[in-house]
Amino acid sequence: EAIVGTNHVKAKVPALFTFGDSIVDPGNNNFIPTLIKADTPPYGQDFVGNIPTGRFSNGKLSPDFIAAALGLKETLPPFLDPHFNTQDFLTGVSFASAGSGFDNLTAEVVSVIPMWKQVELFKQYKALLTNLVGEERASNIIGESIFLSVAGTNDFSENYFFLPIRKTQFSVAQYQDFLLQICTTFIEDLYKLGVRKLGVYGIPPMGCVPLEKTLFGQSKLKGCIEELNQVAISYNTKLRSILHNLNARLPGSKLVYVDIYYSFLDIVKNPSKYGFETSSRGCCGTGLVEIGPTCNLVTPVTCSDASKFVFWDAVHSTERTYEITANFVLQN
Repeated sequence: EAIVGTNHVKAKVPALFTFGDSIVDPGNNNFIPTLIKADTPPYGQDFVGNIPTGRFSNGKLSPDFIAAALGLKETLPPFLDPHFNTQDFLTGVSFASAGSGFDNLTAEVVSVIPMWKQVELFKQYKALLTNLVGEERASNIIGESIFLSVAGTNDFSENYFFLPIRKTQFSVAQYQDFLLQICTTFIEDLYKLGVRKLGVYGIPPMGCVPLEKTLFGQSKLKGCIEELNQVAISYNTKLRSILHNLNARLPGSKLVYVDIYYSFLDIVKNPSKYGFETSSRGCCGTGLVEIGPTCNLVTPVTCSDASKFVFWDAVHSTERTYEITANFVLQN
């Protein structure tokens, strides 16, 4: 059983693991050759030690808060970090890679780790874990632990809507089905590796993201781009039904649809209700285009108090937003 740090609270589950994109990548991309990194200030300015960790935020991400709430540890480390210790290893890691998606092309374009390769990393983890604690305990840990998958947004936002390839091959509805077929295989592969408790995130309201509004020439728009939000809603509806079918088909599986859409939409539409001042732009620079390398210390006018902002850069949330969305996830 996991004993945590110094407080020795008995953890609610043995471990927490994440797969997916930048929403849950605590810094795996720092260890691969890609431009999609958050390894320079002001990223991490409100993290312990005020250092950039590779998290696309001013501080922690949702899985960090979820791990703490489950009594595991304060932060969830990246699997590729050579420095994490055995205790960290036992209580969970992240395999996620910022910029990734279900479509291999999405990851290829920006040289990050596609979802199938994240499963390969998990296989490596499982082998290491088995060496460490033996086969029986390893499969117990994996069978009882919580796994989260957060992917799909980049497939639309950095691939389908902006590269010509998929658009010529698929209608939006066909592309959704293409992604969900890959998602189904991903879930089945994890199931074969012993995973039983998996939370699969739906897509958030993409049309409310500052960078998307800028790219669509709508940066002045007070609300959100409805067309993009509708794509998310219909994708999520299909995802729900697929998870329902997989639950029936895979004995002992607990696949949960994690609705991030409506909770996040409420934050964006009613920021003051949650203690925010603005949801139309990020804290870093203008907040309309900056992300990764373009959000840096040379960027002028980065806000002084990130907790007043829903968005940290033009795409990603602030630590405060991630804390709120983590609570939504835990309640559900």
